[in-house]
Amino acid sequence: MPTVFERLLSGEWPCAKVYEDELVFAFMDAGQVNDGHVIVATRRPCETLLDASEAEAAALMRAAQRIARAVQAVFQPEGITVLQANRPAGWQTVPHLHLHVLPRWAGDGVELGWPRKEPGIDRLRELAAQLQPLMEPQPGSQPAPP
Repeated sequence: MPTVFERLLSGEWPCAKVYEDELVFAFMDAGQVNDGHVIVATRRPCETLLDASEAEAAALMRAAQRIARAVQAVFQPEGITVLQANRPAGWQTVPHLHLHVLPRWAGDGVELGWPRKEPGIDRLRELAAQLQPLMEPQPGSQPAPP
């Protein structure tokens, strides 16, 4: 069954498109939190960031940056939140990879909170050591600048 984003991209359902290229498309969120709230989604219906290619993930962020600059110029918000969620436990509500570019103002009622845990540097280093073996650059990826 096609997702809402597939239906928007195909033209089956109407949308206010902001941007599109060969990998992503962007449109005004129908549930505008604040004026200028844009969703950027992959054209290919991958469910989460974990399912996307490196090129698709990079294209999402490139488009988000361009849109954030446009949102800043037009709406002049006090801040911008870029949010990307994966799976229901991670707050994903549409099973199609996307992110939100959300203009923000102090006191706008938008909240995002979680309990902070401060395990200390030794535990942080243990956690990092678990991830490091999996962080080898992927073929074709660009190395980080020095």
